[in-house]
Amino acid sequence: MAELTYDLGYHGLLERLRSQGRQSTASSALEIKPDELLTIGELARTTGVATSALRYWEELGLLPAPTRVAGQRRYPASAMAIVGLILSLRDIGFSLRELKVLITSRYEDVDAWRELHERKLTELDERIAQAQAARTAIAHGLACGHPEGIFHCPTFARVIAARLAGSPLNEAHSQ
Repeated sequence: MAELTYDLGYHGLLERLRSQGRQSTASSALEIKPDELLTIGELARTTGVATSALRYWEELGLLPAPTRVAGQRRYPASAMAIVGLILSLRDIGFSLRELKVLITSRYEDVDAWRELHERKLTELDERIAQAQAARTAIAHGLACGHPEGIFHCPTFARVIAARLAGSPLNEAHSQ
């Protein structure tokens, strides 16, 4: 596995982000020049990520080790793009371990990168099906007209029996 660096791809992403004309917020108000080095505090303020998280991500290899000036971490401006990438992929549902694979293999092992994305899509489809089944069950509970309540509802009893027989909730509720 190649060493993770702040490469031109991240500088390009940073430039595309700037060209999108996003609104400045409290966390992004700091104007950064592409060749400027940021302290960890500046990177944290600019991205809205705690310094402890940035150090942890560096320890995990998600953020390349920055240069040091008088013992203080100094990140290139392109680090903002990497932090944005980490935040976005984490919001999508990738674990930190998966993020490391994605970030470090983006050029080297396209098959591993693609496989991880396909696996994540399958996982998301399963989570969506579970959430839809849970929503259906809750909606049924709210709409159930059984006079003695949901715990006496025959539909609810069938779902419980199917669940105890080993069916996942999304299948149990459709039986």
